[in-house]
Amino acid sequence: MDAHVSSETTPSSRQKWQHRAALAAVWYLRIATVLNLLGAFSAPFRRQVTRHNTGELFTPYLLTAGFTSAAVACFMAIMMRRGKRAAWIFNLVLSGAYILLVALVMIVGPEVREHVFNWISTGISAFFLLCLVVGRREFHAKGDRSNPLLALGTLIGGGVLGMLIGTALVTLTNTAEGSTLWDRMNYALMRVYTLAPAGSEHVGVQIPHWVDIAINVMSVILFLLVLYALFRAPKGKEYLGAEDESRLRALLDRHGERDSLGYFALRRDKSVVFSTSCKAAVVYRVVGGVSLASGDPIGDVEAWPGAIEQWLEQAELHAWTPAVMGASEEGGTVYARHGLNALELGDEAIVEVDEFTLEGRAMRGVRQAHKRVGRAGYTVRARRHGEIPEDEMDALLSLADHWRDGETERGFSMALGRLGDPDDGQCVMLECHDGEGELRALLSFVPWGREGLSLDLMRRDRESDNGLMEFMVIELIQQAEKLGVKRISLNFAMFRAVFERGGKLGAGPVLRLWREVLIFFSRWWQIESLYRANAKYRPIWEPRYLLFERSSDLPRISIASARAEGFITAPSLPSLFKRRHAPLAPPAESRPAPVAGPPGE
Repeated sequence: MDAHVSSETTPSSRQKWQHRAALAAVWYLRIATVLNLLGAFSAPFRRQVTRHNTGELFTPYLLTAGFTSAAVACFMAIMMRRGKRAAWIFNLVLSGAYILLVALVMIVGPEVREHVFNWISTGISAFFLLCLVVGRREFHAKGDRSNPLLALGTLIGGGVLGMLIGTALVTLTNTAEGSTLWDRMNYALMRVYTLAPAGSEHVGVQIPHWVDIAINVMSVILFLLVLYALFRAPKGKEYLGAEDESRLRALLDRHGERDSLGYFALRRDKSVVFSTSCKAAVVYRVVGGVSLASGDPIGDVEAWPGAIEQWLEQAELHAWTPAVMGASEEGGTVYARHGLNALELGDEAIVEVDEFTLEGRAMRGVRQAHKRVGRAGYTVRARRHGEIPEDEMDALLSLADHWRDGETERGFSMALGRLGDPDDGQCVMLECHDGEGELRALLSFVPWGREGLSLDLMRRDRESDNGLMEFMVIELIQQAEKLGVKRISLNFAMFRAVFERGGKLGAGPVLRLWREVLIFFSRWWQIESLYRANAKYRPIWEPRYLLFERSSDLPRISIASARAEGFITAPSLPSLFKRRHAPLAPPAESRPAPVAGPPGE
């Protein structure tokens, strides 16, 4: 029995010590960051450290008192905290080489061995090395295979650029005579690549102190860029393939009515990981080192935990930061059971067709807008995408591109990212024509199970009449029975509760202040207008959540989310896969349309 207990407890005890050792190594680098920053700001402390490292005394590993060493130690602490294997190897080799060098100096220099401080520094460095060795299994995150070549290219290319800029600065400010172009290039090159301290002497070069600082700053930036290129996480570009899409569609056929955002999992710029039983899947995209999932897992609820575990294991393996955008309360609860924290983002507006009515004082504005647009001769046609001939679809695509507000296609968690694809034949297109038969607006919905629709795309002519979106939404609701639709998901209203409660009597000062801040930013991002545009239909509000692992990751997750949604653009962002794309062209001949209906802006 004792042997059994020992065999059960030993692995757990070993894992605890490995975790503690890895954490100790991370904290060593964090403390080194603080001490290096202290040395950078405190001249007496910096002089003491410099005297130690240039005399008979040695400081511990990576403790040199300066902005450069602080930046390197901080960067390495972050990489080690994420479990990067490459960062572990980097520190293992450097710290081992440093201890070996100190040991050799102590062997050949009796005067060096006499200083107790050197033994203490060596012991601290050896402790760091020991922590790396003991905690090696904690650092298992893989890097991108292209990282070494990218780091080498960054080192060479950045060094050449820094040398050229440095040479130009030296040439313009050098007051010494007799220097050649090679002398000035050599000076700039050595300072860029060796992080030489400001004020070092060089024959034929005498420049202002600020030029030395400028070149050293470029050197530090280059060094950090090289480290970033060497330790960056894989980009995760395994986009949705035909087989994966087919399996997801099969899951949606069986369980698609559970989540209104389920169909958006079929975006082809996402990746997917399935549970071992293949009954559930998590769909995500890696943006800036963040594994960003969207909505709830797809498939059988009973299999959700298996898919989430696979997704989290993959994120840990590649040192990605896991996050979920737009999870429902049910999905957020399951994610939270796996260690993620929840933050309410806002609410999704859902209209139950059977319960909707235009009667009552609260619906007066919508009712009047619907009648006014209808009297102006506007009509709405609703068709499944598969029912639209190809030439008509091409004309619709051309107009949709023409009406798009901005060059960037926005959307990630609640947008399909394509229009008119033959595989999306069950999507619903609503076309609104004016009294002269000219097309003025388009709305496209994706299926939400068999009896629901979820708003995907909204485009309209900016010169069309006001109230056009309200008219289309009401027409869709009134004609929903012909489409076999019982519920419709409209737009997502971010921070809806803040706008609703912050304007009521008795709202606290913090809530009122938060509401004013959101109203201010609504000048650019339509936060309040989206809420009001949906609230007028008196919908059912379903909360949506952001899931994250640590609060310290929220800034990074926010930037990744903004990039994924298209609010922040970057040259490295992958373009969406579109199997069908039409250039801007004059629309096909329009004609009066039958009845049908779409959702609102």
